[in-house]
Amino acid sequence: MKTQHLILLLEDETEIRRFVRSALEAEGYRVHESPDCARGLIDAASRRPDLVLLDLGLPDADGMEFLRRFRGWSQAPVIVLSARSDETAKVAALDLGADDYLSKPFGVAELLARVRAALRRRVTGEQGSTLSFGDVVIDMGRQSVHRAGSAVHLTPMEYRLLELLARNAGALLTHRQLLREVWGPNALGNEHYLRVYMGRLRHKLEQQPARPRHLLTESGAGYRLVV
Repeated sequence: MKTQHLILLLEDETEIRRFVRSALEAEGYRVHESPDCARGLIDAASRRPDLVLLDLGLPDADGMEFLRRFRGWSQAPVIVLSARSDETAKVAALDLGADDYLSKPFGVAELLARVRAALRRRVTGEQGSTLSFGDVVIDMGRQSVHRAGSAVHLTPMEYRLLELLARNAGALLTHRQLLREVWGPNALGNEHYLRVYMGRLRHKLEQQPARPRHLLTESGAGYRLVV
């Protein structure tokens, strides 16, 4: 039985919009189109989509504005579709909470694979579970982190990295695995992302960030979370 997930498509280029809608509907997805940022925010609030496909070059505002405001109340997956291929734009979108970034032009197979992966991650997150280490508690159902009873503020990307490690606690996750799952396939090779974000997590969650006991580096291989 085909899925009935609702996907909100924010894209102002008619040809791309038709191409994307046709591909999605052929797979059984329901698609609602929004032509600009203002309409997209209204539609997102009223229709509560399961996933958003977001073009950054909207006619009335930068797509980053939609992402910033949408992330204020929703954790539904967002895949950015954009002709901007520079690393700065990708990092900015991902830091604001985008789940993936697909550079134009792209093919149907790649688009559908990204959509399926994002929806799978959402289902896994909604099933939820709790993990504790040291004085830290991660509630993956509520997407919250507490340390010694106090809430810890994490950016969307910090949380995604921590959750991936938590769902695979004890296992070594390679640089490639972490980059692919957290930042997407286009980030492969950018290992400095991991160094920066692991440093942030250790600062917020470890008793001695310079001598971590839980968020461990496996030299030349990757990282693991030890509980």
